[in-house]
Amino acid sequence: MSAYRYEGDELTLFRAAHRWKAYLRDEIRREVRGSVLEVGAGLGGTTRALRDASDPSWTCLEPDGSLCDALRAEVGALPSPARITVAHGALASLDAGARYDTVLYVDVLEHIADDRGELARAASHLAPGGALVVLSPAHPWLFTPFDAAVGHHRRYTLAALRALTPAGTTMTRGDYLDAVGLLASLGNRVLLRKSMPTERQIALWDGVMVPLSRRLDPVLGRRVGKSVLAVWRRG
Repeated sequence: MSAYRYEGDELTLFRAAHRWKAYLRDEIRREVRGSVLEVGAGLGGTTRALRDASDPSWTCLEPDGSLCDALRAEVGALPSPARITVAHGALASLDAGARYDTVLYVDVLEHIADDRGELARAASHLAPGGALVVLSPAHPWLFTPFDAAVGHHRRYTLAALRALTPAGTTMTRGDYLDAVGLLASLGNRVLLRKSMPTERQIALWDGVMVPLSRRLDPVLGRRVGKSVLAVWRRG
């Protein structure tokens, strides 16, 4: 494959967001089963948060060679590393016949120019009954210098993701998460306009806002938030 280098450097900064990762696990883990393909695994933050020792296999797919090398080192330190495969490449690198029970895109799809084509290719790798799970930044009107700095092509609404539904799949879940974080994002959009949050801002968001969102999101019916979660199933 051609050389690819990830534009952003926020992966290291967000590694300390333990409460957010725990929240994602509680929301996404119920959708994850069987053999798992995680596209754009980065430094393994999602792998550490979501992977369960009971998963029969977990494949981390990462197109950035440097990140892939760092990911291999991270995976080697995890429990039962033998069940995790780290592969350098994108979906086109996979065997056409490879099938997975779950395909994950956590804060990845917004980095891909051809998102419709990407989801269609991902769906082609789903086993019958398999789930395609996408979490992305929400609301185009929240697009900030931070989004541009880390290589985002767009932010999504639930309707926009629904419009990308791959053939042969049905959207079975669509939610917004982190209602309180939405206010922080709005503040950055209107007041701060910073291209990268500080460690202090991340700590405030993760330590104070995320716990509040965990309580508030169900009350609001998960109709408000700075992130949008969509799940499609095949068959």
